[in-house]
Amino acid sequence: MIRCQALRWGAPGQALTPALDLHLPKGSLTAIIGANGSGKSSLLKVIAGLQKPLAGKVLLEVPRRGGLAFLAQQQHLDRQFPISLQELVAAGFWGSKLDAQTRAQQLHKALEDWCLGGLEQRPLMALSGGELQRALLARLSLGQAPVLLLDEPHAALDELGQALLWKHIHTWHAEGRTQVLVCHDLAAVRQHIPQTLLINSSGCLFGPSPQLIKPQAQAQVA
Repeated sequence: MIRCQALRWGAPGQALTPALDLHLPKGSLTAIIGANGSGKSSLLKVIAGLQKPLAGKVLLEVPRRGGLAFLAQQQHLDRQFPISLQELVAAGFWGSKLDAQTRAQQLHKALEDWCLGGLEQRPLMALSGGELQRALLARLSLGQAPVLLLDEPHAALDELGQALLWKHIHTWHAEGRTQVLVCHDLAAVRQHIPQTLLINSSGCLFGPSPQLIKPQAQAQVA
């Protein structure tokens, strides 16, 4: 589903790691972990086609347009943009051919699934960080992309929000979607995600999460 061949990425002339060869099959669930600045978010952007690699290539078995959904960190969203939470979530229907009634039903369900009922008309600037993150995740859930790239989807979420997140991640996994998540919560990765790519300056390690993340490791990585 996702294949990286001799892939190198980073600033021009400054590759962050040695070349990466990686194959993530259809329906796999993978975490990317590593210290700040190690290139986790940049790797997601390269896979998504939003950033060019320095060398090598990424092969996808789906088109990037329509076949892939990318959840960016919310800091890249303009909170001053004059739309409501409901309008933000409804943007997940972009490119959809569903009729108006079906859209309304699915939108209502997405809002309820992410505990956003009652916040539909609230402007973005009035949302808390957790409310905005759940809205972005609700928008993502309206699409049917078989590949999901999630950059720190747990950011700003409280205990309830994190429970909802992992519930949906497991649902998407059961549906056979391919998911790649950047995550700093090592305890959650070890508990919920079968395989992990660890990025550091000396290279990348890939394997089962319990082997790469020991129980005594800190719950958070900087």
